Amino acid sequence: MSQHSDRIAPHGGTLVHRIATLDQRQEFFDKAEVLPRVQLSDRSISDLQMIAIGALSPLKGFMNEADYRSVVKQMRLSNGLPWSVPITLSVSQEVADSLKEGTLVRLDSPAGEFVGLLELAEKYHYSKEEEALNVYRTDDLKHPGVQVVDKSGPVNLAGDVWLLERGLDPRFPQYQIDPAKSRMLFTEKGWKTIVGFQTRNPIHRAHEYIQKCALETVDGLFLHPLVGTTKDDDIAADVRMRCYEILLEKYYPKDRVILAINPAAMRYAGPREAIFHALIRKNYGCTHFIVGRDHAGVGDYYGTYDAQYIFDEFEPGELGIVPMKFEHAFYCTLTEQMATTKTSPSTPEQRVHLSGTKVREMLRAGKLPPPQFSRPEVAAELAKAMNIFNYEI
Repeated sequence: MSQHSDRIAPHGGTLVHRIATLDQRQEFFDKAEVLPRVQLSDRSISDLQMIAIGALSPLKGFMNEADYRSVVKQMRLSNGLPWSVPITLSVSQEVADSLKEGTLVRLDSPAGEFVGLLELAEKYHYSKEEEALNVYRTDDLKHPGVQVVDKSGPVNLAGDVWLLERGLDPRFPQYQIDPAKSRMLFTEKGWKTIVGFQTRNPIHRAHEYIQKCALETVDGLFLHPLVGTTKDDDIAADVRMRCYEILLEKYYPKDRVILAINPAAMRYAGPREAIFHALIRKNYGCTHFIVGRDHAGVGDYYGTYDAQYIFDEFEPGELGIVPMKFEHAFYCTLTEQMATTKTSPSTPEQRVHLSGTKVREMLRAGKLPPPQFSRPEVAAELAKAMNIFNYEI
């Protein structure tokens, strides 16, 4: 880990770096065949990468029992530092029994490739029901986050990790900007205030409106779409990225926006994940974070603005990043512009808002959403992807 003296401190004060050096890699490969192995899920691989690049600072590995229990119950690490989502590596009892604390464990991808190393410090059991009810506010197995918890093994492995190599994402190599680099870019641009925006969906006019409202008050926008594991029915990452590119080419100032990928996996934890996403962007160097309607939500598990209210559970300045809370935006036919209920005198009948279900129905019928909802170029890209590649949106 290295100390940072830049103006935006990482969470906990230090940006973590857990990527093996060339010498370490050789040492790890020399031991690889004799080490016990644990196969990672797609989400665990994302967590490993996020830890290694410092996006989950101050975490250096998968959580020990003290941190895990404190996070689940109190949204804090055991040292009191705010943290809202447990980062754990769960295995079966059989696998756990085969591992010895104080030893090295080889971490493999689902395909069996050697991708990392765990310095196993602790093994502990946990309550799946307690985690689900506290983190996701439900134990309903229809919730995608609860499903992951339910299917996980009963034992968590804890300890510091090493990522063997930080390769480029073959899908979006030009947009792979890790925290150390984003911080450098912000400094080079002279940005002192940067607002981060999280999204797992294609960008539409309401997103554009709140981003530009935020951009009026800060130096730069860090557009940071999530490209890790999502639900099967979410829009594919390559389609979403193309939509962002199309929009940025024509509708945004080129010198005030940076587009980069967020390699995290979605957890769909609603309010808790809003805090989690804010802390991640703090580690990337953002000073502000946009929190809109039903952030990181799914189904009807969370209230419309619960993800905004949860920020009030922390003392001012405690998180180290400023939430920018926005009402649900729509196109107002009365004033002929994008607005929210805070700025528009319109009645509900004078507002253009389409649900995701309605948009899917229109595209399947060969109709594009109206330009008041989506820029025509973005709508055309979605229709193309759906018709040609059979993407569900």
